[in-house]
Parts: sequence; structure tokens; C-alpha cells
Amino acid sequence: MRALDGYYADKIAVVTGAGSGIGLAIAQLLGHYGAKVHCVDIHGDAALNVARGLHNARAHTLDVADALAVCKLADAVYAEDGRVDLLFNNAGIGHTADVVDIELDDWRKVIDVNVMGVVHGLHAFLPRMIKQSTPSHVVNTASGAGLIPHPKMALYAASKHAVVGLSTSLSAELHASNVKVTILCPGVINTAIAKSSRMRGETGVHQSNAVEFYAMNGASPESVAKDLLTDVCKAKLFCLTPRVQVGLGWWVYRLSPGLAMRIMRAQINKILGLG
Repeated sequence: MRALDGYYADKIAVVTGAGSGIGLAIAQLLGHYGAKVHCVDIHGDAALNVARGLHNARAHTLDVADALAVCKLADAVYAEDGRVDLLFNNAGIGHTADVVDIELDDWRKVIDVNVMGVVHGLHAFLPRMIKQSTPSHVVNTASGAGLIPHPKMALYAASKHAVVGLSTSLSAELHASNVKVTILCPGVINTAIAKSSRMRGETGVHQSNAVEFYAMNGASPESVAKDLLTDVCKAKLFCLTPRVQVGLGWWVYRLSPGLAMRIMRAQINKILGLG
């Protein structure tokens, strides 16, 4: 812990989706390590509550799907602090449904938040981070669903695959710069995402089963934050967490896509209580 204390002390961090779940845990752990944290969330009261619990933090209310609002956030942070050392493009929403049951508005909403939210963060902050004289780091939250097939979650998986593709390409592009990139790929985590996700068709009928499964079997957001900040300190490109769950699943998929698909069909059916 002492090494992380030294690494994050006095860093300027921006965390979107900081009002709950993984974003909340990241903000709190950064604060514990001595960073100044800009807590950003669409729910302003939640962001304010998190910021009030930290020694040095600011709360910001905005929707990451709003490009202009994210640009104004960047203006405000740079006006106050002059730099950003850590940008966590973490805000996201869930979705579960068979592809035939997904409405076009669902596609637009999930892509706007999960993909364009990351794009807006990069567009607003990255040019200035590159120009800084000090090293900085971008962390984009994807998912295990961005690496491994997730039946009945095609829309969500598509958005997270996009984040993985964007981030790996960005990392290759920035190899000679002072900006590093880490991709967060969590698995089953005990957050409110199952409860807040839009579920349609057969999956919607069984949403309460998914909520219960995540609550009973999900890893803690705090463990995700700990794994992530450890990997960021080591400049790792991928943070897979829980390590065994996501790492093993990704390994199996690369070894045998057909086997991975069978395993994930069974897993999703178990989560939804479909037998």
C-alpha cells in the first residue's frame, strides 16, 4: 500500500460515474491515497455525497453523452488545477436482451453513454494531457463482455468491444507520448448495474434473478478499484478483475471460441435463472 500511497499522492484525477459502484470505489481509494478527485456523475447529489466524504475533492453533475458538457468540465478542471494526471472514463449503463428484442432507441442510448461517453472524455481532455510536461494516464472502463461472448447482452458487449478496440489502438498511438492507457475489464461485480440495466423480452421477466445473482456472487467494487489502481501504477494495458474469472474466460475464448460460447450461454442462463 505504501507504494500506491506514494504514486497517487497529490495526483489530479477525474472520475466519471463516481456516484456509485466501481466509480465510487475508485474515487474513494484515490482519495485514500492522497489524490485530489473530481467526482463526476449524472446524479449530482450522489457525486456531491462522494466528494464530501473525501479530503480533497470536487463534485460535478453532467451526462457524459453531452459532448459540450464534458468540454466544459475539462475547462473547469484545467482552470482550477492546471493539469489532469488521471482520467477515468468510467460512466456506463447496462443492457440485456436478445438482439431481436432490442429497440433502436436502446442502441442509441447505450452507444451514446458507453462509447461516446469515452470519446467525449478523450476529445475534451486528451489534447491537453498530451501537452502536459508531466506523465498522465487514461483509464477506459470496458468489461469482460468486451473480451468474451455474452449472449443476451449483444448491445452491451458491442459497446464494450468498441471501448477495447478504441483503447488498444489509442495505446499503440500514444506509445511515444507521456500518456499511458489502461482498459478496465470487470466481470460480475456487486453493483446496481443489474437493477438499473434495461432488460427486454424474456430477460426482462427474470431481471430480479440477475439482481440477486450479482448481489450474492459479485466481487466487491472495492476489490476492482484496488486491482485497477495497482495495474495503473504498473502501466498495464489491461486490468482484468476478478483476475481468475475474467482472465480464465478470455484465455478459454482465445483457445476455443466454441467452448467459450457454450460456457457463457450456461453462465448467462444461470444468472437469469433460466435453468
